[in-house]
Amino acid sequence: MKLGLINSAWAQAGKGTAFGIQQTKAIGFDTIDIFADPLDTDAKERKLIRTECERVGLPIVSVACVAVGLIDFNPSVQRFHLDRCRAYLDFCYELGARNLLLVLGEYIWERQVIAPAEQWATGVKHLKALGDHAARLGLDIALELEPFKLSLLNDVPNMVRFIDDVAHPAVRANIDVSHLQLAGTKPEELRALKGKAIHVHISDCDGKVHGDLPPGRGVVDFAPYLKEIAALGIDGAVSIELEYSPEPDKIVEWVTEAYRETDKLLKAAGIPRE
Repeated sequence: MKLGLINSAWAQAGKGTAFGIQQTKAIGFDTIDIFADPLDTDAKERKLIRTECERVGLPIVSVACVAVGLIDFNPSVQRFHLDRCRAYLDFCYELGARNLLLVLGEYIWERQVIAPAEQWATGVKHLKALGDHAARLGLDIALELEPFKLSLLNDVPNMVRFIDDVAHPAVRANIDVSHLQLAGTKPEELRALKGKAIHVHISDCDGKVHGDLPPGRGVVDFAPYLKEIAALGIDGAVSIELEYSPEPDKIVEWVTEAYRETDKLLKAAGIPRE
């Protein structure tokens, strides 16, 4: 597997796109994931992302999209988010990425007003349609497991059930290691994602709240999770996800630490950098 970085680490520290891409390559990463909304990204910025990654030799694996409105109860909101997700898929194609990393959203009103089954069915219907669009472009959609109690996809059984209900070869799973920790997921549960997972996020956390820290700064026991991930035989990337460094002026050191510690973890788990 390749070792990548989501470029939001740089943006959250106030660093420019070109700087982030250049530093990602200089630190030693194999790939990069892009966090940018095509509806908020002008033509110059889109070209900069593509050409700078090509110039330094840093393939783009994934583009991240949060689309909680796909399961909104208002049809007009759903239509907007469907169109927005299609624009994201077009953006992935434009950048030469392999997948769209999609965050689906949460049940509204604590599941008390609109039947959870109805919201689930809405998500399934829309992912079937988006899977068709992705397939036409030769792309995949990787659904992210979110550890929050009202998230539709908040544990491995729900992820498996959703992917099976969508039943589209272009719609599969992302595995986020710190999210598994926060959701109380046992490493062996990942075996249910054999053939269904195509992308991995890695970070640490305090075991209580979402944190996205460099590995080693929290409580995650990475070895059992990485052992199970290695057994899945994923042909993709492990991408480090970092949120809001406490010292933005030292963001290069923060990312370098995350790279160094993750590389050690991958080697210890027998996951080669291919």
